Amino acid sequence: MEKQDSGNRLLDSLSRDDLHIIAPALRSHDLDRGTILITPGEDVVDAHFPADHAITSLVISLSDGKSAEAAMIGIEGALGGVISHGYKPAFARGAVEVGGSILSLSVAALDEARQRSPSLCDHFTRYADCLLAQALQSVVCNAVHDFESRLARWLLSVQDRLLSNELFVTQEFVASMLGVRRTYATNIVGALERRGAIRTGRGLIAIVDRDELEKIACDCYGYLRRHFERVLPGVYPVFDT
Repeated sequence: MEKQDSGNRLLDSLSRDDLHIIAPALRSHDLDRGTILITPGEDVVDAHFPADHAITSLVISLSDGKSAEAAMIGIEGALGGVISHGYKPAFARGAVEVGGSILSLSVAALDEARQRSPSLCDHFTRYADCLLAQALQSVVCNAVHDFESRLARWLLSVQDRLLSNELFVTQEFVASMLGVRRTYATNIVGALERRGAIRTGRGLIAIVDRDELEKIACDCYGYLRRHFERVLPGVYPVFDT
């Protein structure tokens, strides 16, 4: 029997035998944007795999109400028990950023699968390395790069995961993910639009010139893609113009 696509590239890149180990325990949900999957301080009991066009984020919130995205996770990955091995208090909030299908797997089922298959365990360990690389790159990016280049990098990353020119995100949401004031984000979005890289509408940012956006984006975008390709070839999605 041929392996069927799940819509999540991390799962679909497993061998047929490894996927068959966990397939019976996978649960599918259609979740709306804003759904909380992981709450800081609570035990991680599931691993969540965004499928098709769903995107999730790991978000750090501060006591003054500000927050920022630490990692974006779409069809290339997972959040939750894949990284922490579960049953440990979560540090970041895991939330649905773009609604869609999410596949969930209990930590107990995942741990059993790891014990049964060294190749499956290695596969998810490699992904954990990629997610750590993204978080570390985010720290450096936020510290040394200007907001325009960070925004361009973020928009390219969303486009890769949605595989679409149209990103249904508000400028207020962009500001909250990148940890800046909404008025500042609006000004920089306007600058990108004047350069012809994007077009904005109500609740929409459309990428009209990806080449121009890649010129504006910081080096972090390319670094992370190349690291992903070395560690897990063929898993990271790249939008094909």
